[in-house]
Amino acid sequence: MGIFEPFRAIGYITSTVPFSVQRLGTETFVTVSVGKAFQIYNCAKLNLVIISPQLPKKIRALASYRDFTFAAFGNEIAVFKRAHQVATWSKHVAKVDLLLLFGEHVLSLDVEGNMFIWAFKGIEEHLAPVGHVQLCEKFTPTCIVHPDTYLNKVLVGSQEGPLQLWNINTKKMLYQFKGWGSSVCCCVSSPALDVVAIGCADGKIHVHNLKLDQEIVTFEHASRGAVTALSFSTDGRPLLASGGSFGVISIWNLNKRRLQSVIRDAHDSSVISLNFLANEPVLMSASADNSLKMWIFDTNDGDPRLLRFRSGHSAPPLCIRFYSNGRHILSAGQDRAFRLFSVIQEQQSRELSQRHISRRAKKLRLKEEELKLKPVIAFDCAEIRERDWCNVVTCHMDTAEAYVWRLQNFVLGEHILKPCPENPTPIKACAISACGNFAVVGTASGWIERFNLQSGISRGSYLDKSMTKSYSHDGEVIGLACDSTNTLMISAGYHGDVKVWDFKKRELKSRWDVGCSLVKIVYHRVNGLLATVANDFVIRLYDVVALRMVREFRGHTDRITDLCFSEDGKWLLSSSMDGSLRIWDVILAKQIDGVHVDVPITALSLSPNMDILATAHSDQNGVYLWVNQSMYSGAPNVDSYASGKNVVNIRLPSVSALRSSEADDADDKKTQVSENSESQNAASFLISPEQIPELVTLSLLPKSQWQSLINLDIIKARNKPIEPPKKPEKAPFFLPSIPSLSGDIVFKSNESDDDGEDEDKNKDSKNSMKNFDALESPFSKLLKSSWDSKHFSDFTDYIKGLSPSALDIELRMLEIIDEEVEEELIQRPEFISIGQLLDYLIHEITCRNNFEFMQAVMRLFLKIHGETIRCHPSLQEKARKLLESQSLVWQKMDKLFQSTRCIVTFLSNSQF
Repeated sequence: MGIFEPFRAIGYITSTVPFSVQRLGTETFVTVSVGKAFQIYNCAKLNLVIISPQLPKKIRALASYRDFTFAAFGNEIAVFKRAHQVATWSKHVAKVDLLLLFGEHVLSLDVEGNMFIWAFKGIEEHLAPVGHVQLCEKFTPTCIVHPDTYLNKVLVGSQEGPLQLWNINTKKMLYQFKGWGSSVCCCVSSPALDVVAIGCADGKIHVHNLKLDQEIVTFEHASRGAVTALSFSTDGRPLLASGGSFGVISIWNLNKRRLQSVIRDAHDSSVISLNFLANEPVLMSASADNSLKMWIFDTNDGDPRLLRFRSGHSAPPLCIRFYSNGRHILSAGQDRAFRLFSVIQEQQSRELSQRHISRRAKKLRLKEEELKLKPVIAFDCAEIRERDWCNVVTCHMDTAEAYVWRLQNFVLGEHILKPCPENPTPIKACAISACGNFAVVGTASGWIERFNLQSGISRGSYLDKSMTKSYSHDGEVIGLACDSTNTLMISAGYHGDVKVWDFKKRELKSRWDVGCSLVKIVYHRVNGLLATVANDFVIRLYDVVALRMVREFRGHTDRITDLCFSEDGKWLLSSSMDGSLRIWDVILAKQIDGVHVDVPITALSLSPNMDILATAHSDQNGVYLWVNQSMYSGAPNVDSYASGKNVVNIRLPSVSALRSSEADDADDKKTQVSENSESQNAASFLISPEQIPELVTLSLLPKSQWQSLINLDIIKARNKPIEPPKKPEKAPFFLPSIPSLSGDIVFKSNESDDDGEDEDKNKDSKNSMKNFDALESPFSKLLKSSWDSKHFSDFTDYIKGLSPSALDIELRMLEIIDEEVEEELIQRPEFISIGQLLDYLIHEITCRNNFEFMQAVMRLFLKIHGETIRCHPSLQEKARKLLESQSLVWQKMDKLFQSTRCIVTFLSNSQF
């Protein structure tokens, strides 16, 4: 275990596997693959419902039925009931490429032509296939479909071109269609009987009658790409949707036998899957560009419009940075998109608008990607002025202008920053001042200029008068930074010169040479340290005020891609193309941890709370999150779990925090799976078995449960009925009644003629009343047994499982109403239980377990039994001990908060 452990990956929406759509009741759900896991979205709002555990290999095919999801990986098929794997079907020798839901069976087809039939009713009993069909030789299956009303028959398309109709019951081929001399890519059944649509690799769509083996109509894509997806409309409209390998979706009118409309910029990559929702004018599409979209046909001209969508980066991110106190991540990718990812709720993730790109692309008949800004190579943000004006500045590849963004509205700003208009060169670096009013940009020619973010007006340039040319640096500016008081501005040039400027006067104060070419700089505003990265793979730390090097870190063996400071300035994190992530302790001047991943890290960012590390990797479209174990571990020293100078191999985080084998054993490993009510993100946290010193442990109960204990009186008053219950007009006919003068219904009592029996009943009832006091509730029994053994865990678990009203009743059952002699009162069970409860509260508060729940229980207990405790000396002594324990715990917490504030103040004022 290292300091940072894999948590999960965000930004993945879909992959190259076709999705599966199913309807449950009135809602429609779509299951999509994301590498080794699958995700289920609710189509009503495309909100994430379930994330499955991670499988050993990537998913190759999907099928779903009600609560069951079937995922083919390698040569096996995993069966999930919701998010729990219930079975694994292992019979295939080759890789499984196709799955088809067929009534109460699932058909699986591998690349060698083996088709197995599986029964999923009673999965535990049917782990073996119920049937097997071997396709003909020289027939490589590419798609499979069940034509409607064709009992026990499936149609299989091949890479060679022909199609075969098989009866899976008799395991015989009924007919072979010759095809059209091109590979069959997809096939779908139509609402009309005996009719299917077949998409080929040559871009042609053949609507074919299976019964007559006659072609009805042929359509051809204008783009000449392969037809990768097809779907028929089922809401009564004669429409056929087809998707191509260039991301274009075509809508064909079957009655008029012509093209009706084209969605040119539907996707940036090949369309993987299409599906018209049942009896709805809504088309769902998925693509290899990591997007899932829904189109609705509600316009007057019949053209579809985008209804809702989910998307992530279609190309690897280049720059990432935490924003909004660690709740969001800003990410810029090679796909020219600038995105905001939510760490907490996936539904809040979105792409920042670049102002009417879709409308302009439609007018000019261009792709949206061609009109977007070029990829972002560097950006900076400031949250202090988010509500006032633009608070993000971006530098773009080979672009002589810097752009500003207004994150409050998630849109591109109105100003464009153009430094040195006489000699425009690409901008390479940017920085925003701590006050959020100014942006400083540096160009490839060495020019540095300051702009006002509110107006976009230039506020002067930084010129080095000692140079022959009136520029800031003799070469490219690779980095800029501003201090926390708008006093200094630091700039670094490619040739190794670092300069410190007066921010307001724009005059050069000092400079020094690193001695080799610089690649990147990072400045920490609190401690005043500047970290520089050079071509010699060495990280050097400089004190900007003292103008001297204070630290030097060596260890990377390849180009360093990114680095960042922790919020307190104690750690420096660096990544390299050698695949390593290293953590350096600034104070101790040594490496304290290092990990190696298979895919090199290209960008990283540590959250302000230091609890989550975000990384971007080459050839990976998502953002990967790592959890800081030092924030949650009970180990007092980082050295106890850090690797030191060693570099440990570790796997990248997955979309799901749990693997399939770990999901079943979650309870045994004391792993808690938390699912968000909307996104249902599967995340596992290891609960520490021991109490962390000087800290408190919460109960992990819902907030409403322990808060209701405090506000029970208010809840009862609010829920009090407005009027008394009404009497029934008539009594049930089977209940005997007698007339009365009041008009109310009076029921006959079951009187017996035998007086002896009545006397016996009266005696029995008196004896039962005497024995009633001797009966104990589970509450009292558990309290007594726990008090005797001095282990209260069972009793705590019991009361945590009670509802607020039930716990209130249990405590009120111990209330002493009548007054008795002190000696007799001490012997009463209620009095003994009150003393035991006081001992229990003293023990739990001293141990600092279930802290917020115990505070609520203690308040309710003292509210009910406070008067009893006040009147009896024996209980007063225990109440005094409870007060001392409570005060001691809160004093320790106050000291901890004060020490934390002192550390932050010291670090903000100290300089190395």
